[in-house]
Amino acid sequence: MNTIPATLAAVAGAILLIAALTLLDRNRTTARLRLDWFVPALRRRKTGQPSSHSLLGRVYQRIIPPSLRSDWQTKRRGVLRRGLRRLGISWLASPVRRVIQTVCLLIFLTQFLYVLWPYNSRPVDRDAGSIGWSIETIDEATGDVLLTRDDSNTIDEADKPPPQSPLRWLAHPDSSRNQAGPGVAVLGQFVITEVSPGWRRLEPGDEISAELLDAYISGRADLELRHHDPNGWPSHYADSLASKQWIPADLFLTIDPLVSLSTAIASRSWVASLISAAAILIVCLLIPRGFCGYLCPLGTTIDFFDWAVTRRTKRFQVPGDGWWVHIKYYLLAGTLVSAVLGVLVSGFVSAIPVITRACLFIAEPIQSGSLRGWHLVPSFHAGQWISIAMFAGVLCLGFMRPRFWCKYVCPSGALFSLGNLFRVTERKVESSCINCNKCVEICPFDAIKPDFTTRTTDCTMCQSCGGVCPTHAIKFVERWNVVELKVAGVPSTHETAIGRRGFLSLAGGTTAAVAGGVGIAAATKSWGANLSSPDAAGPVRPPGSVPEQDFLEMCIRCGECFKACPNNVLQPEGFQQGFEGLWTPLVNADWAGCESSCNACGQVCPTGAIRPLPLEEKRYARMGLAVVNESTCLPWAGREACDLCVQECDAAGYHAIEYAQVGTEADEQGLPIEGTGMLAPVVRSDACVGCGLCQTRCVAINVKDKGLLSESAIIVETGDGKEDRWTSGSYRDHHRNRNQPDTIESGSSKSGGATTDSTPHQLKNQQPETPPPTFDPSTLDPADNSSPF
Repeated sequence: MNTIPATLAAVAGAILLIAALTLLDRNRTTARLRLDWFVPALRRRKTGQPSSHSLLGRVYQRIIPPSLRSDWQTKRRGVLRRGLRRLGISWLASPVRRVIQTVCLLIFLTQFLYVLWPYNSRPVDRDAGSIGWSIETIDEATGDVLLTRDDSNTIDEADKPPPQSPLRWLAHPDSSRNQAGPGVAVLGQFVITEVSPGWRRLEPGDEISAELLDAYISGRADLELRHHDPNGWPSHYADSLASKQWIPADLFLTIDPLVSLSTAIASRSWVASLISAAAILIVCLLIPRGFCGYLCPLGTTIDFFDWAVTRRTKRFQVPGDGWWVHIKYYLLAGTLVSAVLGVLVSGFVSAIPVITRACLFIAEPIQSGSLRGWHLVPSFHAGQWISIAMFAGVLCLGFMRPRFWCKYVCPSGALFSLGNLFRVTERKVESSCINCNKCVEICPFDAIKPDFTTRTTDCTMCQSCGGVCPTHAIKFVERWNVVELKVAGVPSTHETAIGRRGFLSLAGGTTAAVAGGVGIAAATKSWGANLSSPDAAGPVRPPGSVPEQDFLEMCIRCGECFKACPNNVLQPEGFQQGFEGLWTPLVNADWAGCESSCNACGQVCPTGAIRPLPLEEKRYARMGLAVVNESTCLPWAGREACDLCVQECDAAGYHAIEYAQVGTEADEQGLPIEGTGMLAPVVRSDACVGCGLCQTRCVAINVKDKGLLSESAIIVETGDGKEDRWTSGSYRDHHRNRNQPDTIESGSSKSGGATTDSTPHQLKNQQPETPPPTFDPSTLDPADNSSPF
């Protein structure tokens, strides 16, 4: 998120630089600012007359050999012009626009299919290294450590430090370090240099530890050099996303201004992506509605669908002057009215959420099923089919007119159209216009009036019209330029100032938009999450989710968190909370548990509904509380021994499930009878974060594999005292300060939940009475990789 404003600033700077160079261009025409980058139609020109008025055109003339350029005297097309013509007339007319469109679509698909694809990450091999070392000497002055080992121990590749980091870890086995099994005692972190085969010198990264001195004194010869901290918290999913995200994965979502604006209004809070939305709106002052014409991947997808499918039939075509031409403005008004009333519906209609969610429900299952196996693709529910049908409807609107959605329906485009009122540049037509109508025919946005002048709120400055004009009468200049312009209204446009009928139409449409927004908000709230009920227990949300009411008002339903989440832990909600919760992310622990090494969902959330937590914070963020059902749990019910949940929790590093002796029989004196009873799991509610890994394991083995249970005997629950959900504050610091004298009971289940609790817990949908300390990343200790509990 932090790199997005910088990225947009760089783009804006490049555009402004081109504008500045144009202003300084000595060969410019009388226009003060001329932004022509179309390919002008071939026509014979007078001697000395330039073939192009644009700076880019003259650069092309200088760098391309004459043998490859078009001959303006004979009107013979050059190699580049012939190649562009084969791609299509719009490619020939405005190749800059088509290239930018293609690049943006490829970037969008790369981000979705590659950057957000979590399965190319691999866990760090914490056993990588070499063994059999002993300390020869320790330099008291410098702290350097000289290691040696028997030459019979082969020096192999595992002994070499990884290229990305010269640091190595010196450790020795220590079975007392970890209750779950053999652990490793870390003696220190060092920079390693090779003295000779079998000899290594270590330069300390910190002070010499007491354990290091003890190892030297005791002469231990079983020390190990490790590439990675053997006790470090796993982070391979988080590291993989960070390494691939050279462009922010949520870039297009953050520059869709309707996403940011509606979210900020609905949640009554500041949304960081408003900065990006403002930046793209400022850029569009120079290139009016340039987002729609150049950047939007949904628009490019619609373009391709129109070319491949809808252009083949004209049966359903409608004229371009019907009542539908203003739908986008009414839809925008209704969306903002709903946001004012606290209901976020922009995710249903904004351009980028629509295309992102379509990729999630169509492309992602195909990719996952093909590369991982179809059994790993979760089943669809009605809500997902509705989303697919809505996207198909957006494409099929092209049967009515090409890019019908972009021209008349898209509320994101309506916001940019309103921004066009403050434009700096615009399309102008000179008096040399011969009324050939070619510009009207090629315009993808119906932005040209019958008199060939411009509908300024609709023009995207795609410049396709300039490339087909046979007389070079079209120019893109400052909006105040009036040099040699054609007479407006010739031929007549039959457009007049708003009259009675127009006023009534505007008033009726506006009233309908406001009423629709109010109606949608009322219907959503009446058939929604019902958060006012004290017994309402909502779904398990991703770690770092803000309180539920804020979450529903901030989640844009884009689906990026689903894509970035490994093993499909996060799945789209159906109608459990009505339309208010539709397509929002919930944790399906029966399918998979939240990986301890992943924090991707918060990193790719464009609106802050899921906070971007570092792993050091995420591992303390409680999504819910695991509760053991004593009536069905195999040890508690006395059926057989089982420790699946304990193993899974220990392997994840939380150690939140302990053993308790249950079912022990007593003799006549009240003493326990040896050999009776068994160990059963008990959840430590002060340590459990609700990751669901225990529930996943119980379902996989006891429910699906062995058929011993109909449902998991340990289930993650939400509700009062079972989850931490804040809009700000440090989960880590609050966890460390949580142990207070006052306690409350929590974690009970219908049959008696097996949990232990000694701490107060944050109530759902409430801020703590004393807010937790604000998280400061600078306070983190990179070497603090111990278990959080």
